[in-house]
Amino acid sequence: MSLLRRLTGIAVVLFATGLAAGLTRAAMPLPGAGVPSLAPMLAQVTPAVVNISVMARDPAESNPLLQDPFFRRFFNIPDQPRGEQSAGSGVIVDAGRGLVFINNHVIKDAQEIVVTLKDRRQLKAQLVGTDPGTDIALLRIPAEGLTAIKFGDSDSTSVGDFVVAIGNPFGIGQTVTSGIVSALGRSGLGIEGYEDFIQTDASINPGNSGGALVNLKGELVGINTAIIGPSGGNVGIGFAVPVNMARQVMAQIQRFGEVRRGRLGVSTTDLTPEASKQLRLKATEGALVVAVETGSSAAKAGLRKGDVLLSANGRPIRGSADVRNRVGLTPIGEEIVMGIERPGGVRHEVRVRVAEPFTVTSSAGEAVPQLAGARVANIEPGMPMHGYVERVIVVSVEANSAAARNGLRAGDIVYGVNRRRVRSVGEFLAELRGADSALRISLLRGEYRIALVIR
Repeated sequence: MSLLRRLTGIAVVLFATGLAAGLTRAAMPLPGAGVPSLAPMLAQVTPAVVNISVMARDPAESNPLLQDPFFRRFFNIPDQPRGEQSAGSGVIVDAGRGLVFINNHVIKDAQEIVVTLKDRRQLKAQLVGTDPGTDIALLRIPAEGLTAIKFGDSDSTSVGDFVVAIGNPFGIGQTVTSGIVSALGRSGLGIEGYEDFIQTDASINPGNSGGALVNLKGELVGINTAIIGPSGGNVGIGFAVPVNMARQVMAQIQRFGEVRRGRLGVSTTDLTPEASKQLRLKATEGALVVAVETGSSAAKAGLRKGDVLLSANGRPIRGSADVRNRVGLTPIGEEIVMGIERPGGVRHEVRVRVAEPFTVTSSAGEAVPQLAGARVANIEPGMPMHGYVERVIVVSVEANSAAARNGLRAGDIVYGVNRRRVRSVGEFLAELRGADSALRISLLRGEYRIALVIR
């Protein structure tokens, strides 16, 4: 045998031995079988993963004409329109209070949410609160004898870690798939407004949404959320919301019933090698401050144009998306300790308080037929962001209206519809009238870009 072949054989044995050693830390031999298996870990974890069945509102219900009983009788429309049923997954995170993580898009417009436990008990769930920006929602179920999953630390997750995805793909029932963490910190995908996804090649399919991504210790590291695939099925590229982000969302939902996002008053862009060289910086990644709003909390803290944001409360900032996520999940009124570097390589820390978002009280605005309950106006002198952008601002949103249910808020600044730019109320309404069925509305909320998909 040649030396090359002997070395190749040794390398294969070493790799297989290392792989087996890694797996057997969590994969214990089955009784009497003597082969490694994830079954013992899954026996502890899978009771915490539930199936979700949703009866959603009929899209016709948002049409004001169809709320008129006479109109319904005249056109022979049933008084109780049929809803649309969908399936998803959820994760029990607090057994004592019956709290369940789920994706917001699964329960959006839900009339009734039914949770099916692994022991086949079916329970009607109460919606505690939602956060469309991260696609996380929180349910409560009235049950005893629940099993909650253990929280892991998604900040400690590394590319190459083995993970298991558990969910209800295609509504066929609880299913387990395995893979590795393929990438971390994925953003800019246009899936959600606040993106810091864990990417995995563990098979994720429609119906897995809201399910658990766990490590080999059986700890929750992510909430399965989205896939990229030409046919809508698994091609080995799936995404999960990091559990640390989901826990911050849960804390605010429990406290306020929603996530209250504030602002710093800065505009940033990703630091490039060219900018780093030009500004004589040591940093090779971070968020470059390109504008500071006069009178903002950022200005009061001493932040200046040309500063590079390197960290927030000790966690590294790789680019603008990290700034958006850190600020967006910090409660209003709290301080963030920002590590910064100034041109020339001088580094220090500043404390910046998260301020209230913009409020709008200066205009009655114009109604939006396609988004019942919302009123919009052009940005004019005296209004927030005047002089910054030439866009459309949402001046009011009625509680429990169709616009509110779809995630629109007063103070949102609309800059696009279905990937087409809009600069005035006239352009905005024209784009809405010309749209087919689904609407993708691009907007700014504070300093953060959000995309709302409305069907």
